[in-house]
Order: sequence, then structure tokens, then C-alpha cells
Amino acid sequence: MTAQQEWTGRWVADRAGVALTGSERLPELVGLALRENPRRAHLLVSTVLGKHVPQRPSVVHGAGLDLGRRVRELLGEEAAARAVVLGYAETATGLGHSVADGLDAPYLHSTRRSVTGLTPVGGFEEEHSHATSHLLLPADPELLAGDGPLVLVDDEFSTGNTVLNTIRELHSHHPRSHYVVVALVDLRDEADRRRLADTATELGTRLDLVAAASGGVELPADILHRAERLIAETGPAPELPPAPAAPVLRLALDWPAGLPDGGRHGFDATHRSRLEAALPALAAQLAEALDGDDGRVLVLGFEELMYAPLRLAGALADLLPGGDDRVRFSTTTRSPVLAVDDPGYAIRTRLAFPAHDDPDDSASRERYAYNVAPGTDPARRFGAVVLVVDDVADTPALHEGERSLLGQLRRVTDRVVLTVLPSHRPAGVGGAVAASPAVSPVGASAGASTGSLPGPLPGPLRGPAFSSYRPDEVAWLLKDLSDVPLEAPTEEREEAVQNGGAHYAESLPVEYQPSPEYQELFHQALRLSARRIALAVGTVAETLVRERGRGLVLASLARAGTPVGVLIRRWLAFAHGLDTPHYAVSIIRGRGIDPVALRYLDAHHHAPDVVFVDGWTGKGAITRELAAALEGSSFDPELAVLADPGRCVRTYGTRDDFLIPSACLNSTVSGLISRTVLRPDLIGPDDFHGAKHYTDLAGGDVSEAFLDTVADHFADVLAQARAEADLLASADRTPDWVGWAAVERISTEYGIDNINLVKPGVGETTRVMLRRVPWRVLARRGTGADLDHVRLLAAQRGVPVEEVDDLPYSCVGLIHPRYSRGATGASGTAVLVKES
Repeated sequence: MTAQQEWTGRWVADRAGVALTGSERLPELVGLALRENPRRAHLLVSTVLGKHVPQRPSVVHGAGLDLGRRVRELLGEEAAARAVVLGYAETATGLGHSVADGLDAPYLHSTRRSVTGLTPVGGFEEEHSHATSHLLLPADPELLAGDGPLVLVDDEFSTGNTVLNTIRELHSHHPRSHYVVVALVDLRDEADRRRLADTATELGTRLDLVAAASGGVELPADILHRAERLIAETGPAPELPPAPAAPVLRLALDWPAGLPDGGRHGFDATHRSRLEAALPALAAQLAEALDGDDGRVLVLGFEELMYAPLRLAGALADLLPGGDDRVRFSTTTRSPVLAVDDPGYAIRTRLAFPAHDDPDDSASRERYAYNVAPGTDPARRFGAVVLVVDDVADTPALHEGERSLLGQLRRVTDRVVLTVLPSHRPAGVGGAVAASPAVSPVGASAGASTGSLPGPLPGPLRGPAFSSYRPDEVAWLLKDLSDVPLEAPTEEREEAVQNGGAHYAESLPVEYQPSPEYQELFHQALRLSARRIALAVGTVAETLVRERGRGLVLASLARAGTPVGVLIRRWLAFAHGLDTPHYAVSIIRGRGIDPVALRYLDAHHHAPDVVFVDGWTGKGAITRELAAALEGSSFDPELAVLADPGRCVRTYGTRDDFLIPSACLNSTVSGLISRTVLRPDLIGPDDFHGAKHYTDLAGGDVSEAFLDTVADHFADVLAQARAEADLLASADRTPDWVGWAAVERISTEYGIDNINLVKPGVGETTRVMLRRVPWRVLARRGTGADLDHVRLLAAQRGVPVEEVDDLPYSCVGLIHPRYSRGATGASGTAVLVKES
């Protein structure tokens, strides 16, 4: 950035209060923009990456070359000769390849595109990305199996979660003595720096970091609200003005047969030599297609396909007169960002167009090209655009209609040249390329000590294919059993369970659309309690940040805990700007927590960072189940809940027993997901526990309405939640288990010989009324509106409600203690059908 150039972060800095600290080089390397994202407001926009900002190809390639040479100097010639470089899709595929050029090392980048016939050697989740599942698909499975240094390249290094997840995953299979992390900018805070050092110590390895600049980003506490206001004031990007449609020339480049178009399946020294030899002739073909045009030229790559277009752009700049001043390079992307046509803002214009490679790994099928249109500055106009895609992306969606990418490019330039590269298919692999990243990541817990190694880990499920939640809200560590008939009438299930012939997790209750009367009761309860729930969410979230740090990983107990996990995740984004990973896992009374889900969490995250989340406590059975299941592991067994009337956990939002409306409904408030299922004929040793997605109940789904209604109160309760967390920090929160004692007393008084049939608290009582065969309800005398829905359900099912004193809960539900199909009445005496 010269003295005459304005910093492209000024607009955001002045209006949103965002500031860069640290190295003076940071403003040269990054500008600022605002995300159209309710969870994470700001975006660092690299000026040298060749993604969002068109840049000289010599600058883009040179930034990676310089970092690669620095890595070579760090390693020394002997170690550098054994190094392998791994880059991250989609943003850093070109940077990683350029680093490999500077190091003269083999290269592989992760991908979200699976290939039929090619088995991944690994995979991982990227937590801050719009589409998170990454696959590693080298043509040579031994590429990552060596013991030389592994160099991992990303555009920025902030929390470091993605890189550390990758290192743990790969180290569990092929341990190495040295890892080097490379990034354009290092933005870690002190806690994240300690985590990197702790990980190196934990794995017994060396971990270095090389970056072009380091520093930090200072955000105001209300950054999300400032960003929301600015986005609303700015409004949508203006439509492209009417313009004649430029011609499109399709150019068949003489791409060398068998030469990879990038590092998706590996790129070695032989490939590098072949490409260098071919580039001059390829550039000559491009120059001829431009037909003497002496204006500015943009070479535009496509998502992961960055390196080949970058090198073509560089060769074209070398060939054209004044090419270094005329030729620019950038690529399309999946990331939605606000455009503001101001010199002090990094994203001045935006083209939004339908995805054209038939993806099914992302909820959004919209893609973007930034700073391609000139906006209000004619000097920024490109006279020609060379669009480089691979054959997988050369579909009708690329060509047809004004909203297609080609349709929009034709309106912002005078000439479009389309060149389609063959998507590289390794030798021996069939020609079909699949757009779905359905192949699961592999890896096992480092602590596994069984006689045989566990099988490959399955991958998580996400909405909308599984659940009605957005894909970024929660990843379900479950097996999809939607096509398996598992439902049985409640009475049949209760009889089978109490007779010892079945476990409640082996079948499912029949779920129905709630009646209009009951749906209205839910909405009424939600209106009355939304602020109270928001305060509890904020209190428990602030407590977690204070006591567990910012690198949290949420694991909600499916399914009642999952809406709470989503709300806590939303609070952490709202109040702290965090993009917190959130998984839903199964825990079953008497069977424990899903061991395969634990393996997955252990393989992809630092186990002590995982926080298990539930909605509320009853008598504390699940609290004890969780503690027993995690004993001896690296996971923290402490359960975090919104409400702890049972007084059996330390981390809670409140200890009041009040109605959390999500307890009123079943799947229709939980993303349309069933209870979890564990049955040996359905769930194998390397399967997650199972569940069903009830798409037929979508008409009554209020899952998002529940979340949005509660989250609307976050701003109102922010100060109070932090004050409540401050009070809890100095309070004695030691569990005294008064709820468990009350359950034992009630069990004795009412002649129930199984405390599992006593369900204390509003939430548990509601579940008894919905899923089990209820016997009676005990209500604390004087409890009001919090029990309206319980009284309604009791009246519908003919269950008496008995008001009692000295009850630590608002109510307690009693399951029929000796149930058979002939059981009747509230006396507890089973009236059996006489045999004839």
C-alpha cells in the first residue's frame, strides 16, 4: 500500500470500531469488510491472496514463494527435501501451492469434492467455513505417510482450531517430529498461542509458525449490532446497470495430458517441471484470444481452482506489453460479504450467481465474484475477463440466464474468454467426479487401546438433509435411520420396558402433529418465557467463557439439549464474535454416551475444550450417567444446563424450575429429529447412535421460531447476564443433590420401587405426559402459569394432578409403576385381564 492509496479497512474501522493492532504490514496485507452473517460480523480481506481482491499475479504467487523460502530456511536443506505441504480449501489452495513452489516440495490441498473410485486418506472439519467437510484425496496414499516435516498452509491463523484439528487427525495415524504452520497473517491472542504450545507438548512434537505479519483484531462488544445496523443502512448491492452483452469466446487450451490442474490429488516435482515448460505456449493462446486488446485483463479462477489460473495469469502478464500493470487475478468464492462502493472498503462490488458445479455440500447454492464489476469508478473496469473453470463446473448453470456467472460477466466487460481445464483424475480412477463430500473422515481416538483398531469414523449429518436446522448451527453425530420403522404405541413400549423385555432406546414413540390448542399453548409459553430463557442462556454462556475460555466446543445431548446448544452458540457469536463448533451427541440412560461420537470429538478437537450441554436437570440421572461414561477420559464430565432445579451441576443459568417451552413439544421444536436409538441390529461398532428425521412433520415445525424468539432478547439481557455470571463466579455452586433426595422420598411415599419412574421438574414431567404412560402429577401448591401445559396434557390423558407442599420442583411426573395393558386407574394397582 503506497502513501497515496487509501487503506481498504477505513470504512469498517471508522463506522464499526474495528481496529488492527501489531505489525505495520497488516494494513498492506488485509482490508476489512462486513459479513452478511448474524454470528460473525467482520471479514479480513487479503489483498495478496487472489481471492476477493484482484491482484497482480506476481504479487499473489510471490507472497507464497517468499513464505516457502522462509520455511526452507527454517527447516534446513536436509529436512526441507523431505517436507510435504498441505493447503486448505477453498481459500488457501493457491497460497499453499505457491508455498510448495518456494519450498520445492510435493503439494496436496484438501477438497470438498469427492471422486468416485478414490478413497480418502483422511478428513476433517473446518469450523469457520461455509461448507465444512474437508477430504484428503491424494493419488498416492503414502504422500502423507512419511515422517518428514509437514507444512500446513492457510490464509490466516486466528484461533488455530482448524490446523490443530488437522494435526491431531494426521498425527494419530502417522506421527511426525516437526510441523510448520504457514499463514499470511498470524492473529492469535495469548490463549491461542498457549494452545499451540500445549498441543505440541501433548503430541510430543515440534510446532513452528511462519507468517508474513502478525497482530490482532480489536472488536467492540456490540460489533454484531453495529454491523447489523450498517448493513441495514447500506442496503443490498445495486443491480447491474443495463449494458450490451459482451461476446463469449470458448478457448480450448492445449493443456498437457495428465497434468493436474492443482493439488487436489497431489502435485510433485515432475508436475511442476511440466507446467513451467507449458506455460509460455498456454499464455500465447490466451493472448491470441484477447486479439490485441490493450485494456485491463482479469483472469478469474473458480473456488478451489486457484493455482492453474494464477500461473496462467502470471504467464500472460509476462507476455503482454505492460502486463504487470494490466493483468489481475482473483477467484470466485462461497463467502457472502456486504459490498460497499467506497475506496476505503475492501469489497466494492459483488456479482452473486447460482453455483454451477452441482454442489450438495452447502445449504446455500449462491456463489460470488467480488470487485469484478467496476462500480462507480470507470478506471476499475476490466476490458476482458478470462474465466478458467474445470470440466465439472462447465454446466448449463454456468451459461444460462442473466443471473449465471457468464451472463453477469458479459455485462461488466467487453470480452469474455472461457477456458475449461480437464479436472484431474488420477490414473486408475474412473471418470465420474462426485460433487458430494459424503466420504467420511477417518481417524480414531489416540487413547483407544482395544485389541483391534477401530474402523473409519463416520461423518456428521447436517441440515437441511438431516434436521431443519441450518447446517452451521449443529452437526449431528448420529446415524440416519429415517427409513427404518421404529415407532410403537406408547402403551406397548411402556409394557415392554417395564417387563424387562426391551430398553426404551430400542424403539420410538409415535409422534404426531400437535393439536392447534397445544400449539397455541406452546406459543403463549414462549412469549411469556423467552426473555427469561435468553437470560439463562446468556448467564451459562458467560460462565463458560469465563471458566473454560474462548476455544469452546459444544456437544449437546440430543435431542433436548440441542436447541439449548444452538442458543448458546448464537450467544457466543452475538456477545463474543465466536464461531463455536456445535455437535449433537447421543446419551442413553443405562447405556452411556455414544463411544463413536466421543472418538470423533477426540479426533477432531482438544477433548478438554468440549462442553457437554443439556436443557435442564431432573433428579440428575443423566448427570451421573455422563460422569460415569467419561471417567478416565480427557473429557471434562461437567454438564452445563439452562436450568438446574435438581441442584446437581455447577454450570447453569438458573436453579429455578420453570417452563422451557422446548420441553412442550417433541421433534417439532428440535429440528424434526427423533429421540436417539441404540439397537444392535441397526447400530454397528463403528456407527453413531441413530435417529430419524421426520420430514412429514415439517408443517408444524417451530424449531427456528423458538430459537429466533429467544435470540431476539439477547441484546436486552446482555448486561444482566454478565452481572449474573459475575455473581455466580463468587457463589458456592457445589451440587447438593436435593432433587435426588426428594425423588427417593416420593418413591417411598407412593410405593414406587423404581426411581426411574419418578420424573421431577417441569421439563421431565412434560416428557412423561408426551412419551410415557403417566400415573399422576404432583404439583407444588400455588404454582401458576408454568404448569398450564401440564394441566392441559393431564386433562387430555385423564391423569390426576395432586397439589402438594414441600416440593423442590414445580411439579413431578410419575410413570405408571406397574404397567400392563390392563392397568387402569390412579391407585397403582394393576388390574390384569383374566385368562379364560
